[in-house]
Amino acid sequence: MEHRQRTSTGNGARSGDIPQPIRREDGAGATDLGPRDVMRDCENPNMLVPPITDNGLIPNMRFSFSDTHMQLNQGGWSREITVRELPIATTLAGVNMRLTPGGVRELHWHQQAEWAFMIMGKARITSVDAEGRNFIADVGHGDLWYFPPGLPHSIQGLEDGCEFLLVFDDGHFSDLNTLSISDWFAHTPRDVLAANFGVPEKAFEDIPKGQVYIFQDQVPGSIDSQEVQSPYGTIPLSFKHQLLAQKPIITPGGSVRIVDSTNFPISKTVAAALVEILPGGMRELHWHPNNDEWQYYLTGQGRMTVFGGNGAARTFDYRAGDVGYVPFAYGHYIQNTGTDTLWFLEMFKSDRFADISLNQWMALTPRDLVRDNLDVGDELLNALRKEKWPVVRYPKSP
Repeated sequence: MEHRQRTSTGNGARSGDIPQPIRREDGAGATDLGPRDVMRDCENPNMLVPPITDNGLIPNMRFSFSDTHMQLNQGGWSREITVRELPIATTLAGVNMRLTPGGVRELHWHQQAEWAFMIMGKARITSVDAEGRNFIADVGHGDLWYFPPGLPHSIQGLEDGCEFLLVFDDGHFSDLNTLSISDWFAHTPRDVLAANFGVPEKAFEDIPKGQVYIFQDQVPGSIDSQEVQSPYGTIPLSFKHQLLAQKPIITPGGSVRIVDSTNFPISKTVAAALVEILPGGMRELHWHPNNDEWQYYLTGQGRMTVFGGNGAARTFDYRAGDVGYVPFAYGHYIQNTGTDTLWFLEMFKSDRFADISLNQWMALTPRDLVRDNLDVGDELLNALRKEKWPVVRYPKSP
């Protein structure tokens, strides 16, 4: 007996429809008879049916943490997106980590700087610098931390545990290949350890046989009870920043909070913006003149079109938990395609945040030059804004 499924074309699929790679505007494409992953196609409508303006060859700029390897430990888990998973992402790498109440990301250090955003829960972070000054602080939802390269540190989940995003200023970085205290102890002769610390060798009988990475411990007491006084004082530049306490830039389509070395002085190699796009809004057409952009989507769903010059453009769909990427100076925009607010982070390997608005550029250029270059009339020219609106409302298509 023939089994027929209701199909749809383009991005206008009704609930229960099977999307097909046929573009509504020009009829290009044909049905996909399978085998296929329909759920994946439904999540990526603009890859199944690219907008008619997409053209040319642009590499993949999307990868989901849901498609990564999970490293499971007693005390938590981690997963990462590096150039191994997303080859275009050479400037930054990301790690998504969860720690249980009391779970510890062991004492360790990196050759790369570590920038972090607390997605939920609370944690305690510690560090020491080369001057013997220490830093101990509790971080909560929406807080950031930054550890310069080479400085030792730790992270421990508090009462309800925590989940956070770590970003490192090297796309080839892997969190499983870091420098850990347990790994160093395991690969140092016990007589050397005894001589270094001035204790008998038997003090090291039970040390781990390799890298611990994440382990389960008790929830620590209050931060006052954990205080360790250094004879050299505390680290002068805070490793913590409360991003959600920062006053946002409010626009007609959402909000933006920008954080870089100007308001988080210790963060010398990572700049970022937390972007909110309301339903019906978009991150305006723009580009960044200082470095590639690495994105992490926190809530909602959206789509981004990237323009690479020479007639090349490609559109990607994003959902919570996805990572996006835009090469240096490529033009792009991001639309909220869902009914919920879209929140995402955009990050750069830089000490400062910088972007150039297409709207503002045109508004600050002589009108006749813009008119003759694009063959447009006064309706557009009069609508141009000399000030930036990073997130705007856009009219719905008829």
